[in-house]
Amino acid sequence: MEEIVGTLVSVNVGLPEDVPWEGRTVHTGIWKSSVDGPQRVRRLNIDGDGQGDLNGHGGEQRAVLVYQLDSYDHWSRHLGRDDLVHGNFGENFTVDGMPDDQVCIGDRYRVGTAVFEVTQPRVTCFRVGMRLGVPEMASLLVGHRRPGFYLRVITEGVVEAGDEIERLSVGAGAVSVTEADGLLYLPGPRDPARLRAALDNPALSPGWQGSFRDLLAARPVARPGWAGFRPLLVTRVRRESEDTVSFYLAPADGSALPVALPGQYLTVRVPDGSVRSYSLSLGSSGYRITVKHESGGDVSGYLHSQVAEGDSLEVAAPRGEFTLADASSTVALISAGIGVTPVLAMLHALADTGAHRGVWWLHVTRTVRSQVFADEVSALLDRIPGAHERIFLTAHESGDPLPPHAEIGRPTAQRLAELGLPADTDAYICGPSGFMGAVSGALVAAGLPASRVHTELFGTLAAVNPGVVGSRQARPHPPATQGSGPEITFARSGLTVRWSEEYASLLELAEACDVPVRWSCRTGVCHTCVTGLLAGEIRYRVDPLEPPAVGDALICCSVPLNEGLVLDI
Repeated sequence: MEEIVGTLVSVNVGLPEDVPWEGRTVHTGIWKSSVDGPQRVRRLNIDGDGQGDLNGHGGEQRAVLVYQLDSYDHWSRHLGRDDLVHGNFGENFTVDGMPDDQVCIGDRYRVGTAVFEVTQPRVTCFRVGMRLGVPEMASLLVGHRRPGFYLRVITEGVVEAGDEIERLSVGAGAVSVTEADGLLYLPGPRDPARLRAALDNPALSPGWQGSFRDLLAARPVARPGWAGFRPLLVTRVRRESEDTVSFYLAPADGSALPVALPGQYLTVRVPDGSVRSYSLSLGSSGYRITVKHESGGDVSGYLHSQVAEGDSLEVAAPRGEFTLADASSTVALISAGIGVTPVLAMLHALADTGAHRGVWWLHVTRTVRSQVFADEVSALLDRIPGAHERIFLTAHESGDPLPPHAEIGRPTAQRLAELGLPADTDAYICGPSGFMGAVSGALVAAGLPASRVHTELFGTLAAVNPGVVGSRQARPHPPATQGSGPEITFARSGLTVRWSEEYASLLELAEACDVPVRWSCRTGVCHTCVTGLLAGEIRYRVDPLEPPAVGDALICCSVPLNEGLVLDI
């Protein structure tokens, strides 16, 4: 089905460079310029071209970006601009024809002597707004249904402005660029049939395949059990070890608590306003948090020394996505030290439901005496037919007896491989970040798909700041100047500051405090910045294309509405 569908109007290239932006430096290849004459297209890009952030751009699946003259005309009218020139949208090919609603994922085209295949719409990214001086441009591209698209190079060759564009074949499923972009980014229910149609197309890039699979597999998002903080009665205090204490919590009026998902955590606020989050070690028949007192830990110190049975604690509702999936595959629950708490809640759930699935319990502790919940774990495993247990002792004393199922040392890659875990095992890992990284890598090397390896991090999440170079990793701190606005607490970072109107968003305030943050579009499209809203209210200065779930906030485009805002970062 060969037909002429357009013309290559301009070929645009540019190498990445460091560009100043809002007091920072961004390494970006968004600045493209039109070049004359024949240009050779290779597997990864056009000669003379490059991409700065290879996590979001470039690579085999995103070698060439295409944008249309018709969209240039649209934006000239919408933005009131007469200064737009080819390459301004970061595209390599400026074309006449090939509108997004008629080009489909998997379409193949010949341009000059090269052959290309459509792989995905443009990635939402703040840099196109940076290039045009229009910060909200990423949102506008999606909202106006004019994203542009990427090409994979099937046959390397030579192209030149003026070449005709010939369509060689149409992609399977007839999912247009516009439809694919809307399925991922636009609000409202997604049609599962159309998501499957896109997934059935082998040309769709792996990143978008993963996003569509997540949409198909997504469970309904549960609302938090209550808004903000509420008092819960401490019904029991139990010492688990020299430095670890469990607190059992219940409503003072005897009413039922919302059932927590196994693996979730509670956020506790103490009288001085400090907040910390603690995984539930039990959440089905009441709440139990187990707190290890760390040196310098103000909240853990208060809980250990000041809280007794009959007292109350201010607690936010259970949260967290590190939860036990409802499945029939083998489960490996792996922990180190106090990281045992969320996977212990999972073990309770497995024992309570009488799950007939393989269960492996792997725990790392210094000595027999430092192991918490040993008897509780043994009793739970006894209720699960065929359950396996391994305890790794890293500082075993030679005079101590070695208990059953225990061995000296750490769970090395070789030891984990020798367990013979089935390839469909779901592994849940909690502990220090180095431990989780090492175990995760070992499990993947032993044959588990990375998608089945789940980790929980006690502290702040790793920052996602695409393209920013020379970013520092400083301890969170108050900004250089504090305002007099509402009080804002960054819970994971242990920081409370006052809002100032000099910041355009909560994201900007967090950045000024060196709180690790995650973002990409900065305009409410991609949801990379979605953050748990533990208490307080926000308002959006720029309405996101799709609001987040109740109890979450998009901090890239929101500001505090009232006092006492607590964010889970």
